[in-house]
Amino acid sequence: MRISDLQRCAARPGRLVEWRLSPATVAAAATLPTDPRPPAYIQESHVRTARSVREDGLFVPTWLGTAFDLPGHVDLDVLEQALHGWTLRHETLRSGFRWDGDGMMQRFTLPEDDVTLHREVIGDFTDAEALVRYLQDRFDEAADALRWPNFIYAAVLREDSTSVYLAFDHTNVDAYSLHRIPYEVHELYTAHGAGRRSLVAPPVGSYVDFCHQERVHADAIDGTHDIVTRWREFIDRCDGRLPEFAVDLGLWPGDDLPVQQLVCEPLVGQGAAAAFEAHCRPHGGSLVGVLAATSLIVHELGGQPVYRTVVPFHTRSKSMWSDSVGWYVGGAPIEVPAARDFDDALASVRAELQANRSLARIPLARVLDLLGDNFRPTSPDLYSIVSYVDARLIPGAARWAEQRAHGLLRVSYGDQVCVWVNRLHEGLWIACRYPDTDIASKSVRLYVEKLRELIVAVATCGARS
Repeated sequence: MRISDLQRCAARPGRLVEWRLSPATVAAAATLPTDPRPPAYIQESHVRTARSVREDGLFVPTWLGTAFDLPGHVDLDVLEQALHGWTLRHETLRSGFRWDGDGMMQRFTLPEDDVTLHREVIGDFTDAEALVRYLQDRFDEAADALRWPNFIYAAVLREDSTSVYLAFDHTNVDAYSLHRIPYEVHELYTAHGAGRRSLVAPPVGSYVDFCHQERVHADAIDGTHDIVTRWREFIDRCDGRLPEFAVDLGLWPGDDLPVQQLVCEPLVGQGAAAAFEAHCRPHGGSLVGVLAATSLIVHELGGQPVYRTVVPFHTRSKSMWSDSVGWYVGGAPIEVPAARDFDDALASVRAELQANRSLARIPLARVLDLLGDNFRPTSPDLYSIVSYVDARLIPGAARWAEQRAHGLLRVSYGDQVCVWVNRLHEGLWIACRYPDTDIASKSVRLYVEKLRELIVAVATCGARS
């Protein structure tokens, strides 16, 4: 799935329809007792950061979403049944948070029988730009981290096809969750239309249960745990901070949180992606290759003797979580010294990942609590990332181009550089969110160009670059 934003996913005009949880469902949620299953550390950190930034006077929308097409004329009643069934399948969408009198986050969770959707026809849009502006404003309001419900569904109807949009606060979804949605909703729509309702929604593990299990595990460790010690040493080597993208971004300490921009484009085609993967496979594959290439490029552009970053890894450790919607992500720190060449960098990255991947098992927010340092967040991104996902085996991936499927980012404010590289059937796709300064734009453009050149060189030569 191509990662993009609303402005770049080729939205087309039509009749706009929306679904949210019904007023009756919202009223039922208001009277629910507390669910003893706590938020995940990553959820709590996200919500507290949103509140902290809001209290500083800035509204920073951070929702994620997906967009895809259903072919032909769509039956709205059947689509609503599919969306309702999909919502019930994933317990996190029936669960939210509220604050108690001591400033603690408490969970509440609706029973399935109390969940209904409310459909509203918004109207006809004849201009694509006006449609995109409306959708972005609507998603900003409806998928806000500090409210509940914090997700919304929409459809743009046309005679030949319907574009479906789903937007969520990040507490509900990660990138893998978004990648699965086009397939699941399409299958549910097809099955409901054919009257096969009892066969279309096999149960999946609950992310709410996962949050509870992960929290119990994380709360059992203390500041003497080896993982905490290793994080402390890593942060000390980063001068007491979590790592940034070590190139000049044109930012100064104390500046206001800058507006961000997005670059998203094909990186290399299928042939070069396959050859690059083949070269990197003995060292662990294309994830290792992308990180190795980044270390060389960042060293060249920024001059830092060591490339430090936090690598995101999924935490779906059991098969029951494989198809579950939620935010199943942890992070592991790596340090890559300046390398002689690409193969030398590959070896260093592989060794770092093998040594440190286990650190992702404990949520970073828990580690920071135990370190006792003041990591009061002033930005929605604690650190810069370079993420790699091979999406080819995700159900429905072969149809993404036909479905015009996109993963959607909300690009708003932030002082970090976040890079996502996806392996698709047609090649490698890159998306990068970065501060909107002239210097950062030049640095990121150079990074993308050099990453493309290095991948092509490795793919072409199959040897040291």
